[in-house]
Amino acid sequence: MSRRLRTLIAAIGIAAFAWLLFAALERALSLAQRFMSLPEGLRWVIGGLLALMVVLGAAAAVWLLRPRKPRAPIIAPDRASLESRIAVLRESDANVEELRSELDELDRRRLSSSIYLAVFGEISTGKSTLIAALVPGSTPASDVRGGTTREVTHYEGNAPTGEHWTVADVPGSAEAEGNDRERVAREEALRAHAVLYVCAGDLTRTQAAELRWLGDFGKPLLLVVNKVDQWTSGEREQLIARLRERSEGIPDAILLVSARHADLGSLPDALRRLLAPGAAALEGQRENAVLAGLHERTSETEALWRAAEAERIVHRYARRAVVGAMAAVAPGTDLVIQGALAAGLVRALAGLYGVRVTEVEIEDLLRQVRLTLRTGTTVVLAVAGNAMKAFPGLGTLGGGVLHAFAYALIFDSLGRALAASLAERHALDQADAGARLHDLLADAGTSRLRRLAELTGDALRDR
Repeated sequence: MSRRLRTLIAAIGIAAFAWLLFAALERALSLAQRFMSLPEGLRWVIGGLLALMVVLGAAAAVWLLRPRKPRAPIIAPDRASLESRIAVLRESDANVEELRSELDELDRRRLSSSIYLAVFGEISTGKSTLIAALVPGSTPASDVRGGTTREVTHYEGNAPTGEHWTVADVPGSAEAEGNDRERVAREEALRAHAVLYVCAGDLTRTQAAELRWLGDFGKPLLLVVNKVDQWTSGEREQLIARLRERSEGIPDAILLVSARHADLGSLPDALRRLLAPGAAALEGQRENAVLAGLHERTSETEALWRAAEAERIVHRYARRAVVGAMAAVAPGTDLVIQGALAAGLVRALAGLYGVRVTEVEIEDLLRQVRLTLRTGTTVVLAVAGNAMKAFPGLGTLGGGVLHAFAYALIFDSLGRALAASLAERHALDQADAGARLHDLLADAGTSRLRRLAELTGDALRDR
């Protein structure tokens, strides 16, 4: 673009802006004249409303632009309650060895009196090279392709404070099919007294989420930007400003380094300030983070164990329903659920999920189930009939086999619907359980029908 053309465009822009400014001023003067011509009382009302709008707008602007404080760290449950939950899982034959080992490792590190530092971040950000610069004599493996670190490796030396420290090189996150290694890395980060979060540029959405996750646990944290030799001084200033905005005040400091050139900048001084309280003073935060993480892992183990136990309960009651259907009701009769057996299923599942239910609540739920079945009998029988055709191993439709299979479908659907509702709502929500039941009754998935056909056949052969 020529200089003359740029000058012309600038002149047109200035003229357009001046015209808009003049039009706005003229409109403002016109409104002011109309305002002054109003009765005095009305002027006071309108003036008051305008002033209120200005005050509210200013307050909203201050609230939106205020500095955001880091969120309060997650408060972990006490250790005794966690040990009690783990003991209950162990008695139920759930695998809790990793949970017990986490508590043992918590005690071992506390007794060691060493400061533990985890170097955490995505692959290819230069974490291993940074550790080699921080701990003289260490030789962490590194590769330009990234993903070299496959497991946690500890390097021991002296911290900038002069105390003994153990620096953990953990697997990088955001690696394809690296979920297990990422889980190991996060667990090690929680075990550390402090964390260096390493990036190599502006934070991605995933990195910002990881930083917030660390902040939720209240970890003493430094955000380290590696490989800064690739940017000019102006670009570095812009990067720091952008990182301060995106990190939301979570890191204790943001630092620029070039580990491959052994240029750590002000990182040693920042580490000295961060670790100055010593291992004993930082232990409380570390223990809270470990126990909070252990609480999440214990909850996951409990959920998996309850899901497996719910599966066994539903299978057991569905089998009983098949036998009861053959003994009591001939084919073609309305599929009204067997009350005592259904009530037993509800009690068993509610007890599994720790939900207290009254007999009135159970009866209300079963009344709703009966209504669902009366309106959906055709659908249930159609699904059952199609299953019988697809799996002829059950034999002919005579002798109540169709009815028995229908009861297997009913109890399996009721049990699964109720278990899912209890797990999610932690209460006996009749509407939610009923909606889930309706959907499951109409589910004609091949694998599910095959499993129910096998259950019906086994029950009939063994009765």
